[in-house]
Amino acid sequence: MLKTEIFPIADIYVPVKRRATLDPARVRKIAESMLETGQQTPILVRPDGKRFVLVEGLHRLEACKELGETTIRGYLVQARRH
Repeated sequence: MLKTEIFPIADIYVPVKRRATLDPARVRKIAESMLETGQQTPILVRPDGKRFVLVEGLHRLEACKELGETTIRGYLVQARRH
């Protein structure tokens, strides 16, 4: 079973193709939800040298950024590179 970890947001790289799918309205809705109940679903990242690459959870990551957070809860996974 995967264990959640805390990752510095500044160390997470978002691939360009993934950034293209960003929906600002969805980010705002998730940010509002996070203010009320906190982050419910961890993001997925894979290691890439000294940084991490986002695998899943773009809108959650952007919502945390919008809220001024410096860290985010997630799972470290071994994923194929795209």
